[in-house]
Amino acid sequence: MVTVTEAAGTRREARPVRRRRRVKAAPYLFVAPFVLIFAAFSAYPIFFALQLSFTNWKGAGVLEFIGIANYRFLLASPDFWQSMATSGALWLLVVPAQVLLALTIAVALRKARFRGLFSAALIAPFVTPLVAMAQVWIILFDKDFGAVNHGLTSLGLPAVGWLTTSIWAKVTVALLVLWRTTGYAVILLMAGLSSIPSDVYEAARIDGAGAWHQFWSITVPLVTRTLSFVVVIGTLTVFQLFAEPYVVTGGGPFNGTRTAGLYLYKHITNSDLGLGAANSMLLVVMVLALSLASIRLLRSREDR
Repeated sequence: MVTVTEAAGTRREARPVRRRRRVKAAPYLFVAPFVLIFAAFSAYPIFFALQLSFTNWKGAGVLEFIGIANYRFLLASPDFWQSMATSGALWLLVVPAQVLLALTIAVALRKARFRGLFSAALIAPFVTPLVAMAQVWIILFDKDFGAVNHGLTSLGLPAVGWLTTSIWAKVTVALLVLWRTTGYAVILLMAGLSSIPSDVYEAARIDGAGAWHQFWSITVPLVTRTLSFVVVIGTLTVFQLFAEPYVVTGGGPFNGTRTAGLYLYKHITNSDLGLGAANSMLLVVMVLALSLASIRLLRSREDR
């Protein structure tokens, strides 16, 4: 027979088990808001866009499945490849220069006085309204009355058609993107540099390593992961460019600055939502491939 005392002890031992089972549900409750928001505003739109890419939906009516016709049209379209080439050219103009410039500034500011003031000045262009900056850029780079050409002519150099020629228009847009986003990259790299122990540099100095050797042998390898993140963010920024070329050049001259983002906007304004969804899917794949290739190159440097 089981006594009353033994039965009470058994019940007391069982209670903590029930409590532990209730506590196990707490983590799921904490992450539930994020999961619901992500599913509603990220996962569902992605899957819906993937579904739209196989239809000729115009924004209303029934979704009519047309297979891979949208992808075939885009891959055979010269306009699509021109927009991708324009984004690729801007990537070459922006991302390598941004990485080198941001890393140089971050190293220079690592031990500088008033570093907080410089950081605020660098991040200011990133938070300034883009349309206002673009209007200032138009005034500065105007061929006849712009301050940039005025400076060139005062030095005896010829005026440049910054906004009227295809090549120089790309350079103008690239300079705007560099001016706007480099400060953010500097802040990221300064955070990465702050995680490097000072003992590493002291040991290198004792061994006779100079500043240049310390930079290439210590600084660059130890901030490779941060550099990879900066490259990915820069790649996403360039291939999503819309406001800069739209306001400064309108995609011209002669579609010379019509980026992948502007070409995608064309499908939206024409209500070709199925074609636009296919365009966005191809853009995602190409940006992912370019980002992975850039990270692989940087990681190979880290593994040496």
